[in-house]
Amino acid sequence: AEERCEKSESILERLYQQENDMRNYRDFVTETMKDSTEAAEYLRSSLEEYSADGNLEAFLAAIRSVAEAQGGIAGLARKAELNRQTLYRTLSAAGNPRIKTLRSVLCSLGFRLTIEPVLSFDSHNAV
Repeated sequence: AEERCEKSESILERLYQQENDMRNYRDFVTETMKDSTEAAEYLRSSLEEYSADGNLEAFLAAIRSVAEAQGGIAGLARKAELNRQTLYRTLSAAGNPRIKTLRSVLCSLGFRLTIEPVLSFDSHNAV
């Protein structure tokens, strides 16, 4: 029984440490995303990953992280003139935002969508 109790304490200590590590990580991300240059790079990288693998959930999570760091979802909803609950749903793992909503959200965060060629125009015509 004593060994079991020690194992339980060990597991609880590890879980507590993991929780602290996650809290520290979330705090780090939140603090980092307050910098618009860092936030732009984070969103750009997330969008590039979405383009490569189609993982919209990760891109929406990146937008949520930036939104939380820059005043929260409620503040973003006011700036973007969107309903708060709708915005939460839009940026959730199951979200599928319209381009108009995405544009409004990104503009309210101080960013915009851009289009860049994957291949140079000349190399594309040569194919």
